[in-house]
Amino acid sequence: MSTFKVLEIKQSVFENNDKQAELLREQLKKEKTFLLNLMSSPGSGKTTTVLRTIEALKDEMTIGVLEADIDSDVDACAVAETGVKVIQLHTGGMCHLDASMTEQGISELNTKDIDLAILENVGNLVCPAEFDTGACKNAMILSIPEGDDKPLKYPLMFSVVDVLLVNKIDAMDYFDFNIDKVKKRAEKLNPAIKVLPISAKTGEGMEEWLQWIQGEVKKWNEK
Repeated sequence: MSTFKVLEIKQSVFENNDKQAELLREQLKKEKTFLLNLMSSPGSGKTTTVLRTIEALKDEMTIGVLEADIDSDVDACAVAETGVKVIQLHTGGMCHLDASMTEQGISELNTKDIDLAILENVGNLVCPAEFDTGACKNAMILSIPEGDDKPLKYPLMFSVVDVLLVNKIDAMDYFDFNIDKVKKRAEKLNPAIKVLPISAKTGEGMEEWLQWIQGEVKKWNEK
C-alpha cells in the first residue's frame, strides 16, 4: 500500500501570516504607530465613518489611511480630500488583506511619523475575519439596514473584533432592528466586545468612538 504525506495548506498559510502579523506589530510599536483594522460589509458606512473620524482627530494626531478594494479608487479619492496621506491597495480580486499585503501598504504610507493608521479593509464579513493583518486593534461596522441577525450568520467576524459600531441609527425608524439583540448575540460570541451605536452621517454617538481611539493610541504608545 502506498504511503503519502498530507500537507495542511490552510493551516500553514495562517501560521505564516500570523508570524508576519506579529513582526508588523513589533515594527509599528517601535514607530509608535497605532494601526486600526476596520471591517464591514459593503455599504455599511466605513468610508463615511473614516472621514468623520479624520475630521475630528486630525488636529491632535497625524493620521494615515490604507484603502483596500478589489478595484477602484473612489474611497481613496474621498479620503485624500481631507488632507491626510492615503494609499490605495488593490487586491486583484482577493476578498481580504493579509499581513503581507498590509505591510506593503504600511511601507508605502511611511508610518514613522504617523500616530494613527486606519486600514479600511475590503467590504466582506467572511474572509477579512480570518486573517490577522498586523493591526493593533480590530473594529467592525454593522449598519441598521443589514439586520440584527448578522452575529448569528457571521460569528467569526464578531469574535475577532474589539469594537462593534452599529451605524446608521438615524435610520432606525425605517427598519426592524433590535440593538439589544445584536449586543447580546455579539457578547455571547465575544464577552469583551465594545458595542457603540453611531450615525456617521449625523455624528450621533461618535464621541465615545473617538474617545476609544484616543485611549487606545495613548495606551499603545505607553506600552
